[in-house]
Amino acid sequence: MYPRFEPENTLDPDLIEELQREQADGAFFSALDHDMSVFILRHGQSEGNARNTYQGRLDFPLSAHGEKQAAAAGEWLRQFSPDHIIASPMRRARRSAEIVAERVHIDHIEFNDVLIEVDTGIFSGIDPDTAAREHPSLWEDFCVKSWDAIPDAEPSQSMYGRAILTWKRVRELGEQGASRIVCMTHGGLVQWLMKSSLGVHQWLPLFPMSNCGISQYEIEIIKKGGPAFVQWTRINFHPPLAPEGPKPVF
Repeated sequence: MYPRFEPENTLDPDLIEELQREQADGAFFSALDHDMSVFILRHGQSEGNARNTYQGRLDFPLSAHGEKQAAAAGEWLRQFSPDHIIASPMRRARRSAEIVAERVHIDHIEFNDVLIEVDTGIFSGIDPDTAAREHPSLWEDFCVKSWDAIPDAEPSQSMYGRAILTWKRVRELGEQGASRIVCMTHGGLVQWLMKSSLGVHQWLPLFPMSNCGISQYEIEIIKKGGPAFVQWTRINFHPPLAPEGPKPVF
């Protein structure tokens, strides 16, 4: 069993409640004075993904296949000349970010605990078939409520809060001059980065999210001080030459 990643800090319940009232929409980015492109990636295939394992906070490394996926993503991203990379410090995301950084010629990566994977509770370290066989009633609830049904898993309120904190950091970087940001994270948080832009507070329905799939959020300033025009122009885009892998679970 791989070691468990433990974040340095956890979110205060009062802060989580406060963050539920925010949404990463046009008004959220009204303080910006220039357009931004945000490229959100799930890490490359990990050894846990290759085994069809629910990983959660278990700190699996990137597989050789995942390294190739990250390299292909980096080659595609290079055309946009990214100026900043933020990433989860977990091994599979950290290594993916390092590979992308090499391809886009960025020599600094900002690692932030708010970008780590959802805690998958008692399903961590097992595959879906085992989860369904050993926990049949939980499995039925899981198919309806996702991780909110699983004991010891991170609740959706916390995931929404972490997504908003990520967007706040993106906005802050934009206020400091960044225009093209790469965000390397995990399947669970990618879901909530998208949901929090829409003000959605429940897990289901899910968006498709493959290893190193790229989702692109465009922020266009129409009038300084007014709401930005925001849109998802890509969702789970597969760069050319990126090797396919099996459909991953969290």
